[in-house]
Amino acid sequence: MTKDVFNAMRDVHSVRSFKPQMVPEPTITRIMEAACWAPSAGNLQPWYFYVVTNAELKERISASCFDQEQVAQAPVVIVVLADPARSNERYGERGAQLYCLQDTAAAATNILLAAEGLGLDTCWVGGFDEVEVQTLVEAPPRLRAVAIICLGYGNEREQHNKERLRLAEVVKILH
Repeated sequence: MTKDVFNAMRDVHSVRSFKPQMVPEPTITRIMEAACWAPSAGNLQPWYFYVVTNAELKERISASCFDQEQVAQAPVVIVVLADPARSNERYGERGAQLYCLQDTAAAATNILLAAEGLGLDTCWVGGFDEVEVQTLVEAPPRLRAVAIICLGYGNEREQHNKERLRLAEVVKILH
C-alpha cells in the first residue's frame, strides 16, 4: 500500500540516520521507474541514475560529500546526473544550462516522493565535489552530477513538522 501523493509531499523530509537493512531490488526498481516518469523539456529525459550499494564506494562518495555520514550509512545512494548535451541539441545553451537541471531535479523529486510513498526515507544531498563524484561512479565526462539521494529505512521516526511560508507570502494570482 502506498501513501497518497499529497501526504507524501507533506511528510517527506531529510533523514540523516539509516538502519543497515537493505532495500529490496524490486522496490529500488519501482522508485527508479518513478524517477523516469518525471516531466522533461521536449521529453528529452536528459538524466542518468547511478544506484550505489557497494559499501566501499559509498564511503568514497561520502568523503566527496564533505564527509556527510548519511551517504556512507544509507543502504542505497543514487547519484542523479544530467546530460547537458542532450538538452543542448534541441534547446541550445538554455537547454544545457537550465532545462537539463530542471528535468533532473524533477526526477530527483519523484525519487523522494516515491520512496516516501513506499515507506522509505531519503536525504537529498547537494553539497559534494561534482567532478570527484562523477569520477567515482565512472560517469562519462559529458554528464554532470546534480544531486545525490540517500535511500533506506531511517532510524528517525519522530514527527517532522515542516514550517512553510504562508501561501500569501509566496503566491500571487494574476487575473
